[in-house]
Formats: sequence, structure tokens, C-alpha cells
Amino acid sequence: MRKLSIMLVCLVHFQALSQNPIDPYLAIAAANNPGLKASFNDFMASLELIPQVKGLPDPHLAFGYFIQPVETRVGAQKASLSISQSFPWFGTLKSKENVACQIADAKLMAFQDAKLKLFTDIRITYNELYYLDQAIRLTEENLLVLASFRELATVNFESGKTGFVNVLRVEMEEEELKTQLAFLQDSQKSTLVEFENLLNVKIQTPLELPDSLVLVPLSSHEQILADSMIAKNLQLQELKYQALAKEDQIKLAQMLSRPTFSVGLSYIFVDERSDPESPGNLPPDNGQNALLFPQVGMSLPIFQKKYRALRNQASLEKEQILYQIEDKTNLLSSQLEFLVRDHLDALRRNQLYRHLYILADRSLSLLLTEFSAGKSDFEEVLRMERKLLDYQLDLEEALVDVNNAVYKITYLVGDENYR
Repeated sequence: MRKLSIMLVCLVHFQALSQNPIDPYLAIAAANNPGLKASFNDFMASLELIPQVKGLPDPHLAFGYFIQPVETRVGAQKASLSISQSFPWFGTLKSKENVACQIADAKLMAFQDAKLKLFTDIRITYNELYYLDQAIRLTEENLLVLASFRELATVNFESGKTGFVNVLRVEMEEEELKTQLAFLQDSQKSTLVEFENLLNVKIQTPLELPDSLVLVPLSSHEQILADSMIAKNLQLQELKYQALAKEDQIKLAQMLSRPTFSVGLSYIFVDERSDPESPGNLPPDNGQNALLFPQVGMSLPIFQKKYRALRNQASLEKEQILYQIEDKTNLLSSQLEFLVRDHLDALRRNQLYRHLYILADRSLSLLLTEFSAGKSDFEEVLRMERKLLDYQLDLEEALVDVNNAVYKITYLVGDENYR
């Protein structure tokens, strides 16, 4: 039941969000990715440790048989049965439970980090597939345009207006684009395999990709993002829970150095006495089994060196984790700086190539008009056509880079609110 509820938490956000083509693939990955399953089972296993450590030790049952019966006034003692229960020092069980709970919380953060990292990788790979799909489409369209240019160059050559070199130039351009197209198609296949591996399923139907990419806004200012990253980054949260577990282990080591207590009772089996010479002088409780209560015991923790070593070990491990937190914070801060830089650069490139595409499209129209009137060189037409294609591809790449930077920044912050 607990496992089902956590998986529902993992998947329920897809129903609450507006429809998005990638959402079904995220749900598939959440249910099938083996790495995510392993992290989830690691967390579930840590939960099972809690009831193990917070319970009392098992009672101790002992049976003893007297090889040489012990004679008493009421008869010979033949055997004994005893049961005892030990109790650790006050607060020891609670300290053990606290350690187990902190470890489970750390495992939960690791699972959530694995989930968010997986979803980020899927979104980035999905965007790469979008770009490759657009690049293939634009390249194929450009090849059709070049085919029309080749026909135009051939007609002009046959009519004596231009030389055959223009036909050759178009064919050279076509060969370059065909090679580029083949590379894009191969890249699409390998990227699709990567996408399927993230989902751990074989996609049987064509991948559903958007017709155009919508820019995902960055929700906060850089300084706010930095503060939020320190407070919410899941890897830092995992380390903080590990440090809390070590702090509780220090307290637990102190508890373990205290005595433990035990209480119990014994039951002794007694044979009846038989005195044929004076049967009337037998005691009235002859042969009656004896119930002795209570038995109270206490351990003597006189070997304190091992407990001091246990405290020192936990203290050093806590200090180690605190250093890891500091180091991880510095590393994440550097990554955030570079990602914000990449995001701003992608936004600038998006504006630049959008503007350059408009200019190149207008320039190509003018060059074609001038070429038809014999006022421009055909090589200029081909060069501008290639620039137009490059600007289209650069614009799509800039759009993908903007969104991927947002996804990576959001992962560092430990948040998944992309929309």
C-alpha cells in the first residue's frame, strides 16, 4: 500500500497538468525505467529498517535440567524454566528509530533526485529529437528548392544566358546537403534509441513531436535561483539528512554506553518427597513446583573504549558529510552560473537568428528577382539560400538550447514546475 501511494505521488502530476506531448513518455519512464525502480526499492528497503530498530530485543527463554537433583525441604529440584526480557537505556530505541528515519529520508531524496534527473534527461532528449526532425524537414525542403534552382540553371544554360558552371554549383550544393541529411537521419535513429532506453520500452508508433517549440520561461532571477538551489537541491537535501543521521548516531553511541536492564521469572519443577518411615511428617507443600519472581539484571558496560570509538566514528563521518555539502554547494553554484550564461546566450541567439532569417528571406527574394533580370550572379543566390537554411537550423537549435538550459537549471533547483 505504501509503495502504491508513493508511485501515485510520482505520477499524479501528469493528470493535473495541461496536455503536453511529452507527458505520456514521462509516465512510461516513471513506471519502467530500471534505474528509477532500483532507487525506489532502495528507499522502500530503508523503510523496513525502522520497525526493526525500534522494537525491543526478543525475550530470552531458557530450560535447565539438573543432572544431580538438588534436594530441598519440599522435594528434589529436577528442572527449571526461565524467561527474561531486556530493556535498553531510556531513549535508546528512540535514537535508533531517529537514525533509521533520517536514513530513509536521505533515500527518499535520492529517489526524488533520480526521478527528476530522469525526467530532465527525457525532456532534453525529446528536444533533441524535435530539433533533428525539424532539421531533416528543412533540409529536405531545401533540396527541393535546389532542384528547382538546378532546372532554372539548366534552362538558362540551354538558352545561352549562363554557363554550365551554375548547374554544377547547384549539384555540388545538393551533394553537400544530401550528406548532411544522411548524418541527420543517422543521428535521429541513435537519439531515438537513447530516448527508448530512458523509457526502457520500444516505441512502436511514430514519436509525437510538436510542430513548433514553445519557449519555457525561467521562473526566477539568478540570485533567487541560487538561494532556492541551496535550500531545495535534492542532492544537498540527501546529504543533509545523512548528516542528521550521523548526529543521531552520536547520541545513540552515548545511549549504548549506558547499562541495559532485564527482568524475568523462573519456574522450577520439584519432585515429591517420599518417606515411607514417617509419611505423616511430609510438608504440606511437598512436590509443589516453585515460581520465583522477579529476576532483575543489569549489564555492566565497563569497556567504554569501543563506545568512545563509535562516537568518534560518527562524529568524523558527520564532519565528512558537512565538507561534502560545502563542496557540492560550490560545485552546484558554478554549474548554475554557467547554465544561466547558456540560457542568456540562447535567448540572444534566438532573437539574432530570428532577425537574420527575416533578412535572409527578403534578400533571397531580391536576388532571385535580380537574377531573372540578369542583374546578379547565380552563385549569390545559392549562397543566400544556404544562409537561409543555416539561419533556420540555428534558430531551431537556439530554441532547444533555451528550453534545455531551463530544464537543467530547474533540476539544480530541485523543482519541476516547468509551466
